[in-house]
Amino acid sequence: MKQYNVAIAGVTGAVGQVFLQILEQRKFPIKNLLPLASKRSAGKKITYLGEEIEIKELQENSFKHTDIALFSAGGGISKKFAPHAVHSGAVVVDNSSAFRMEENIPLVVPEVNGEQIGNHQGIIANPNCSTIIMAVAIKPIYDLSKIKRIVVSTYQAVSGAGAKAIVELEQQVRDLICKNKKNIQKEVFPVQIAFNVLPHIDVFLDNGYTKEEMKMVGETQKIFADPAIRVTATTVRVPVFTSHSESINIQTEQKISVQEARKALSEGKGLVVKDDFQNAVYPTALDSSGKDDVFIGRIREDNSHDRGLNMWVVGDQLRKGAALNAIQIAESLIV
Repeated sequence: MKQYNVAIAGVTGAVGQVFLQILEQRKFPIKNLLPLASKRSAGKKITYLGEEIEIKELQENSFKHTDIALFSAGGGISKKFAPHAVHSGAVVVDNSSAFRMEENIPLVVPEVNGEQIGNHQGIIANPNCSTIIMAVAIKPIYDLSKIKRIVVSTYQAVSGAGAKAIVELEQQVRDLICKNKKNIQKEVFPVQIAFNVLPHIDVFLDNGYTKEEMKMVGETQKIFADPAIRVTATTVRVPVFTSHSESINIQTEQKISVQEARKALSEGKGLVVKDDFQNAVYPTALDSSGKDDVFIGRIREDNSHDRGLNMWVVGDQLRKGAALNAIQIAESLIV
């Protein structure tokens, strides 16, 4: 089997660490692994397949002889360094928002629009985590009938804001419970996240929505190549370490029964249906944490609309919502 030189830009971050785990688990055919990070992390070591590998500083000339470069170091870093990786001959799979809405750059969820991977010109964009999870969940419904409108509310884990957010939640919980502190330290989030719910992810825009919410609008339309889909989103941060949850309401062109929807979803790629309300069986964030699939439950007709469906969706945003989706794209590149 042919092997490939793979670089990871942002290897020390939350997604970068999951990149390493999934590459190992899926036995990606790596010849040489090049872990890259900022200057302050250079010289440290990561472990891959039992071997310690030194982290190198991310620089413009880092990508010589690289076949695939996985980026998860933030939009500014991607904008600066991804073109240099492409110029060196690598294909970039970028997990930031830097290139997602650029017209000539594919925005890919393999289960939904994997055919777009071949249209790349050196860069393939990984969608936003909450968009990926929703797109996988609604694809089987969209195949039954075009979707006219989506109303989605997300309940997003702190790890979606990075490794520092995980530390902040844990420290706040310890301070509140173990030390009975009243002055809680806040750095990542504008208000206390422990035992709280924040209706605020990313910056607010002039229209009153946040950037995270508008990402779900534009990215969904691009992934499905359907600008007519109307999407409205409310994105919420909850004090959970891993896995995003989403309440999704869909309006379709043709009526779809619960039985039809459940059958289609049960047969969908990357999906697990866990839906038996009579026995309180439904997916939770803990069910999906560390798992590759997207889980669906609470499938029911919308009692306010004759062509509406409601469902509850959960997925590990560090895996399917980020690292796994990017690696699936990389796997398609080498087939």
